[in-house]
Amino acid sequence: MAVAADATPDVPRSENLATDILTVRLATGDDLAVLLPLMDAAIEQLQRGFLDDAQIESSKAIMGMDRQLIEDGTYFVVEIRGTVAGCGGWSRRATLYGGEHSAGRNADLLNPTTDAARIRGMYTHPDFARRGVGRLVLEASESAAAAEGFATLELMATRSGRPLYEAFGFQPVEEVEDASSGAPVPLTRMRKPVTATTG
Repeated sequence: MAVAADATPDVPRSENLATDILTVRLATGDDLAVLLPLMDAAIEQLQRGFLDDAQIESSKAIMGMDRQLIEDGTYFVVEIRGTVAGCGGWSRRATLYGGEHSAGRNADLLNPTTDAARIRGMYTHPDFARRGVGRLVLEASESAAAAEGFATLELMATRSGRPLYEAFGFQPVEEVEDASSGAPVPLTRMRKPVTATTG
């Protein structure tokens, strides 16, 4: 699912963030203390203007951390000058979106020759929105999925995340609403062919 956030809002920010270098690395369990509040901030702040208050509250129940992604080595952290700016990744498992507390999870492994790899858990801290954080995660995820033989990527986009995905080449295939936690949250299932090379 796509949104984003950072747990250290009091860290001084660079005056030249646009020129700061983004770095990406695999997430570890040690990152959870930063990533969990980052996700909460992203859900709370970046969906304003797209969803009403009730829908944002419902989003908290259908979004969030899935530690399986970290355990699988498919989840990334993006940093700017050592400050966590965002996170996200991909999955070789059947669950399309949601946190580990969400209903309907399915840890079955996908078949790269017939199934689409999942893009999962995309979150950017509001202080770092629109600085290339999400794109860097998408590039890293697509490259890793390609290396495992996947030819297609699939995700479930929030309204706030959809413009990023469209700019990256994803196309909508289905409009849905998740009403499992109260107010219906509008979502868009999207797909794109893998264009990254593994050589």
